[in-house]
Amino acid sequence: MHHGSCLCGAVKYRIDSPIKSATHCHCSQCRKGHGAAFASYGNVRREHFHFTHGLELVTEYRSSPGVARSFCRQCGSNLQWFADYPHPDWVSVALGTLDSALDEIPQKHIYPESKADWYAIADGLPQERRS
Repeated sequence: MHHGSCLCGAVKYRIDSPIKSATHCHCSQCRKGHGAAFASYGNVRREHFHFTHGLELVTEYRSSPGVARSFCRQCGSNLQWFADYPHPDWVSVALGTLDSALDEIPQKHIYPESKADWYAIADGLPQERRS
């Protein structure tokens, strides 16, 4: 089980299962949404993710058709990424919001063709192009 929260601590959540895998997304939307070279998300089934405090402060932004990103409207912390298709039963949790330790899990970079020109991917993780 994992626990997490936003920057201001007003929103808290728990995950009742292991996090399956992690993706480090380099698409321009993730870079802009996180203000960083990439966004790191852990993938879990929706039924295992639960907001435990501050749900009224969670808001969503539809960043493209069928895709939403949730965040704390008080502090702006990115919390989740999810899509209506092709995996509607899954949610991707912003790993930077975890308050509990994360065991070693499979990881990969996605959209490396869109990476920031000032960042070099040099960690040896698999890279999956998604044009």
